[in-house]
Amino acid sequence: MKFYFPDSQDMVSPTYDFINDEYSAHRVRQRDDLYAHEVITPAPYDGILVSKAIVDGSIKSAGKYSMSQRERLYRLGVSRYFRLSENVCSLGDCGAFNYASEEEPPYSVDNVLDFYERCGFDSGVSVDHVILDYDPDVSDREANPAWVRRREISLRYAEDFLEAVEARGNQIEPLGAAQGWSPASYAYSVQRLQEMGYRRIALGGMVPLKTDEIIACLQEVDKVRHPETGLHLLGITRVASMEEFACYGVTSFDSTSPFKQSFKDARNNYHTLTDAYSAIRVPQVDGNPDLKRRVLSGAVSQTELKSIERECLRRLRDFDRGASSIDDVLSVLSEYEPLADPKKKTRIPSYRRTLEAKPWQSCPCDLCRKLGVEIIIFRGTERNKSRGFHNLGVLREKMHRIDVRPVVQEVH
Repeated sequence: MKFYFPDSQDMVSPTYDFINDEYSAHRVRQRDDLYAHEVITPAPYDGILVSKAIVDGSIKSAGKYSMSQRERLYRLGVSRYFRLSENVCSLGDCGAFNYASEEEPPYSVDNVLDFYERCGFDSGVSVDHVILDYDPDVSDREANPAWVRRREISLRYAEDFLEAVEARGNQIEPLGAAQGWSPASYAYSVQRLQEMGYRRIALGGMVPLKTDEIIACLQEVDKVRHPETGLHLLGITRVASMEEFACYGVTSFDSTSPFKQSFKDARNNYHTLTDAYSAIRVPQVDGNPDLKRRVLSGAVSQTELKSIERECLRRLRDFDRGASSIDDVLSVLSEYEPLADPKKKTRIPSYRRTLEAKPWQSCPCDLCRKLGVEIIIFRGTERNKSRGFHNLGVLREKMHRIDVRPVVQEVH
């Protein structure tokens, strides 16, 4: 099973000074900073997914690429822009969640196919229009007309997309986008897409669904799925269920979840093959907006904060080399925590668990070996993204340790 990592221009600087929290004065981001597949060996994913909405923007969003980045992507193509090795493939899509509030997709089939061709993607998803609701018991006749309309828009675009790919003689692998609001409606979309000629189908709009709801949809889809049809799950990471997903024809998926958990999850920031740990928060006095507001309001002394901040980092580094104890570290973290974030419940018990396990010391990944304790410190983009890249590597290893070979189904 293949895992694709959705691009959002996430990179780390190999020359960042973690002791002084400074970038090199000569750093040029696009030239010098590195993607996850350049800092972890083997690459922590099988491919990258790039959305047109992220690159070019949509009606209400400007996208995340600057003009120079966008021009560079179009000029170099996706493989050279991301410096991909031969074993990392590329997938393009439209980013339907970015224009979900619109009545119609903002892109034409030609717009999207031009984007795929100019960037040189290996595979591309047809234009779709996401359905944001889910009700497993609602039939077509009872469904909200807007749901049916969005499904039909997606199917119409899929048919036009496949015809355009064939008319242009394009070598891109086309994926038909299936939308639905129930198991039966997803199965209907898959059946229609197969009749058009698609042999790889992306199931969209499932991000909000619970795992049992996803499985219910896959079971219904499997009743109409041809044995040669492979399914891609857009935005889904449920590692514990991947073996079961594979039984229903899932051959690939994409998600940013393990990466974002490194800095967005309240507790599970650092992943291992068997567990997850809290990163240890030592916010920067000069770089944290909440801390700066507290200093300006007079609620806390900047001098005191900086002194304790430095002591937290010193003791964590001493602990990493065996020169201080867990209690030494926790005592100063206990001082800093209420000053830095007085409204939050204490995280000291979860910090103790992290320090007792010292998971970064036994991790063989390139980043943990290079950064040591810095990777477990929740502080600034370089540490947090490095930890996210580590999580991607752990996901890849988990995927390789479970049996996710799709079961060949009999022809229905």
